[in-house]
Amino acid sequence: MLPIVRVKDLDEAIEEANNTRYGLGASIWTKNLDRALLGCEQLNAGIIWINQHFKVAPEVSFGGIKNSGFGRENGPYALSEYLDLKTIMIKT
Repeated sequence: MLPIVRVKDLDEAIEEANNTRYGLGASIWTKNLDRALLGCEQLNAGIIWINQHFKVAPEVSFGGIKNSGFGRENGPYALSEYLDLKTIMIKT
């Protein structure tokens, strides 16, 4: 099942999409790449697809925001859950 909501413009679409406590993923379907990139900047989602949905390669970090999960899976950012970074500065 796919939810479809009619909106009058991009601003209303972004407002509608962000009006949720979840933020795992979103997709934008358009022929206008500039508008899609503008939408990506404004959407509150962990991953955003343009003209596709649910294609995630194993090396691409994936994870949600808000109430949609914790941390990241896949890719180099997934390792950060297992690391404690430490900075050591020495003047000799």
